[in-house]
Amino acid sequence: MTIPELLAPAGSLEKLRVALAYGADAVYFGGKSFGLRAFADNFSDEEIAAAVAIAHEAGRKAYVTVNIFPHNDDLAALPAFLAFLRDCGADAAIISDPGVYRLARQVAPELPLHISTQANTTNWSAALFWQELGVRRIVLAREVSLADIALIREKTAVELEAFVHGAMCISYSGRCLLSNYFTGRDANRGECAQACRWRYHVMEETRPGQYFPVLEDERGTYMLNSRDLCLLPQLPALIGSGLGSFKIEGRMKSVHYVATVVKVYREALDAYAADPRHFSVRAEWLAELAAISHRPYTTGFLFGKTDHQDQLYDGATYSQSHDFVGLVRGYDAARGLAAVEQRNNMKVGEEIEVLVPRGANFRQTLAAMYDDAGSPIDVAPHPQQLVYMPMKEPVAELAMLRRRVAADV
Repeated sequence: MTIPELLAPAGSLEKLRVALAYGADAVYFGGKSFGLRAFADNFSDEEIAAAVAIAHEAGRKAYVTVNIFPHNDDLAALPAFLAFLRDCGADAAIISDPGVYRLARQVAPELPLHISTQANTTNWSAALFWQELGVRRIVLAREVSLADIALIREKTAVELEAFVHGAMCISYSGRCLLSNYFTGRDANRGECAQACRWRYHVMEETRPGQYFPVLEDERGTYMLNSRDLCLLPQLPALIGSGLGSFKIEGRMKSVHYVATVVKVYREALDAYAADPRHFSVRAEWLAELAAISHRPYTTGFLFGKTDHQDQLYDGATYSQSHDFVGLVRGYDAARGLAAVEQRNNMKVGEEIEVLVPRGANFRQTLAAMYDDAGSPIDVAPHPQQLVYMPMKEPVAELAMLRRRVAADV
């Protein structure tokens, strides 16, 4: 039995460090150009080199997205970037376009290549095509079923990767023109405006200016809005299908999101590896996945064609049970004080929960807070202010403080 790699999103260096601390085997991220998340923080060349070094120092891997569908004017700078990825030791470039493949083979033949989900690989013949070209891995299209995955695994030797958690795109493996049509921002070149998440009404041709809700809801409808993917309960079947890498979506998501999802899937994979016969999904894992901001969950295409139950048709899109309020930057064991970077309003007297990278989380009352001068304060008034507070248990750097909130956001 081989346990799949757990691959986490890293939209910034901070998120990369969090993903590694909470148990990711590998991370993926993009540079300032050539990736499909133009509005993530993204990495400069210097940060890419630093990120690769951080991952390798931790014994993990780092993959860089180069998965736009480039136009001619994108190609001038691309060869130098691919050579740079080779030279800085990136473990792979994630690509989707045959032209990018061709350039990569010309200028950086040693650079391993992964084929992005954007390439829409849905069958074993397409997988063999890429395998015969020498790619290391294929990120399967989100439209493949569990049976599809098993058959592709049976007929190929290339590594297979699939998304197991995160946002779903309304279009075919993310190849969408809505954003470009409405705003001029090309989703296939990294600038998606997420037009599928907007509220829509219908206007009849002969009645200009009169807008009718698609459903009887005064708020309109998110008729293109997919639920979020969550395949945690299907983990044993996915392992049995032959996947080599479980991918988490979310380079635009918060550090709290990355930490929570990575920790849950890490614990689940480790529990399965320790005792596959008696594996079951723990209630606390599902509660953790409810703690982060998310749409209602779906299994997507895993068991075949999707239907109306996989879409959201009203305005109640996101829910979460907890707010992220602080990030631990250090811990003084002698005094039992944690240095915490404030990320949301928190005040003395409220109950907080501490999410730790490994092991059981714990709750405590926020009994006191101190500023840099050691003076007691009741609230942390400034964004990202560093405050100090007693902890009832030791905490590691990058542990997170959160508080329970109402479910709807």
